[in-house]
Amino acid sequence: QVQLVESGGGLVQAGGSLRLSCAGSGRIFSGYAMGWFRQAPGKEREFVAGIRWSGVNTVYGDSVKGRFTISRDNANNTVYLQMNSLKPEDTAVYYCASSSVGWVQITATSYDYWGQGTQVTVST
Repeated sequence: QVQLVESGGGLVQAGGSLRLSCAGSGRIFSGYAMGWFRQAPGKEREFVAGIRWSGVNTVYGDSVKGRFTISRDNANNTVYLQMNSLKPEDTAVYYCASSSVGWVQITATSYDYWGQGTQVTVST
């Protein structure tokens, strides 16, 4: 079964940290670039971070640079998003996605498979 499953979301105070995980089936993980996107109510889906299939190259959205870190464990088909110094404006549903292109893409339409999303809420 082809799927991506996110976990790790929750409620955290501003300034706190969370780590999101996304477990994928091998068929849509090996050789694929992985990305994290987020969508807040009433807003468009926003690119957060992406990582090349090799793990060597990473790209971040401007709003999270210096605070978030993406990484991947190819042996376990898992990608992570470490989120530090969280702000209320980081509140959104976070989605992981995989792209058969292999290198990092920043547009949602470049991704082939998506998880169901995990809610992150940052309180003041």
